[in-house]
Amino acid sequence: MLKQSLHHKLLQKLSPQQIQLMKLIQLPTQAFEERLKQEIEENPALDTGKEEPENFEDTLTNESDHDDANEKIEADDINIDEYLSDDEYPSYKTQANNYSADDDDKQVPYAAGTTFHQSLKNQLSTFRIDEEEKAIAEFLVGSIDDSGYIRREIIDLVDDLAFTQNVFTTEEKVESVLKNVVQRLDPIGVGALDLKQCLIIQLKSKPEKESRDLAIRVLDEAFDHFVKKHYKKLLEKFDINEEKLKEVITEIGKLNPKPGSSYAGNNKIAEQIVPDFSIKIIDGVLELTLNSRNAPELHVSREYNNMLKGYSDSKEKSKSQKDAVMFIKQKLDAAKWFIDAIKQRQQTLLITMNAIMHRQEEYFLTGDERKLKPMILKDIADEINMDVSTVSRVANSKYVSTPYGTKLIKEFFSESMKNDQGEDVSTREIKKILETVIKEEDKRKPLTDEKLSKILKEKGYPIARRTVAKYREQLDIPVARLRKEI
Repeated sequence: MLKQSLHHKLLQKLSPQQIQLMKLIQLPTQAFEERLKQEIEENPALDTGKEEPENFEDTLTNESDHDDANEKIEADDINIDEYLSDDEYPSYKTQANNYSADDDDKQVPYAAGTTFHQSLKNQLSTFRIDEEEKAIAEFLVGSIDDSGYIRREIIDLVDDLAFTQNVFTTEEKVESVLKNVVQRLDPIGVGALDLKQCLIIQLKSKPEKESRDLAIRVLDEAFDHFVKKHYKKLLEKFDINEEKLKEVITEIGKLNPKPGSSYAGNNKIAEQIVPDFSIKIIDGVLELTLNSRNAPELHVSREYNNMLKGYSDSKEKSKSQKDAVMFIKQKLDAAKWFIDAIKQRQQTLLITMNAIMHRQEEYFLTGDERKLKPMILKDIADEINMDVSTVSRVANSKYVSTPYGTKLIKEFFSESMKNDQGEDVSTREIKKILETVIKEEDKRKPLTDEKLSKILKEKGYPIARRTVAKYREQLDIPVARLRKEI
C-alpha cells in the first residue's frame, strides 16, 4: 500500500567556489605556488602579471539572447571530506617567480651520490675475501638498517642466507665475516648487533689511553649501571674516583650511538620553510604583512576576452561557434572564480593572523614565551566571526616570521590553567617555567617530579605531579635519574 509522508531533512551543500576557497586556505606557501602554477597551466584564460584585467562580465551579459552561452552549472551534493583530502596536493614543493624582487629566491639543491648501503658495498672490494665470504658480507650489509645496526639474530641470518641466497654456512662463519669485515667498514660502528657492541667497536678504533681502556671495561662489564647512571655502583665496582669516572663519561659521550645517520648520503633533505606572514616591530608597534608570494597578481586573459567580443560582433553564429564560446565562457568563469578565491584566501589569512597577533601582543613584543596567553581555536573563530575549521586550516599549516625566529602558528595556541590567584595562565607558560627550573637544578641531585610539583606550587602554579610528568615528557626531558651528572 502506498503511503505519503512529509520529512524534514537538513543538508549542507557547498558551492564549487566555497570548496575551492577551503582547499586554498589550508595550503602553505610553497604548495599554494604549485597549485597556482597548475591552475595557470590548465586554464589558458588565466594570466599573471600587472596588466589590468578587462571587465568581461559586460561581454557575457550581451550573450543573454543565446541559451547555450547562459547555461549555469548547478552544484550537486558534494562530499566535503573527499574535497578536503590531501590526495590532490603535490608531494613535492616548488617555487614560482610570482613574488616581489625583495623576497629571497633561495633554491635548495638536491643531494646526489651513492646511498649509505651502496657505500658500504663499495668498501667490500678493499678486502681480500673469497666468493662465499663476499656473498655473506653483502647479505649482512643489506641487513643493516639506517641507524647502522643489524637487528636480527645470527641464527636467523644463517637461515636467510640458505633460503634466499643459496649460501649454506655456519653461525661461526657469519660471526667471523661480521667481525672481521662488516664491522670494520666506515663509519665505524656499523654492523653492530646492539648499542653496547656499537660503542665498544668505536672505542677500540681509538688510540690506546687509560680513559679509553677504562671506558671499554665499564661498557663491557657494567653496561646497565652506566645506562641507568648508577654512578655510585660504578665507583665501587671499578674502585675509581669521580674524576676518573668523569673522563669515562666524557670519552663515551663523544661516540655516535647511530653511526649510520652520520653518513651524508643517508641524511634526508630538510624542507625549506617559507613563512606565510611576517611580523615586525616598528617604533614599538607590531606590523603584520602577508608574504607577497601568497598574493600573486592574476587577471583574465585579454585574448579570451577578445574572443567573446568577436563572437558577439559576428552576425552569423554557427553551432561550432556556439560550442567554442561555451568553452571560452567556462574557462573565463573558472578564471574569475579562482581570482576571487585567491583574494578571499588573502583576506582570510590576514584577518585570522591579525587577531592572533593582537591576542598574543605581549609575546610578539618581548619574545618571552611566559607572556603567551591561553588561546584556543574557538577564541579566534568567535572574534573574527568565522568557523573553527577555517581557523584550524590557517593555524595548522602556516608559519610566521617573527623577530624571534620562524614559528608555526599553531604553537601560539594552548589550553589554560588557573594559578593560585584564580587567573587563567597558558600551559606554555607553565612548561617554560618548568624547563627553566630543570635547567637550573643541581645535576648531582636532579629534582624529582614530586619536587618539581612543589616548586611550581610555590611559584603560584598548583599542578599535580602527574601533570608535571606529562609536561616534562612533552618537553622531551628525561626523568631525574637520567638527568644526573657527577
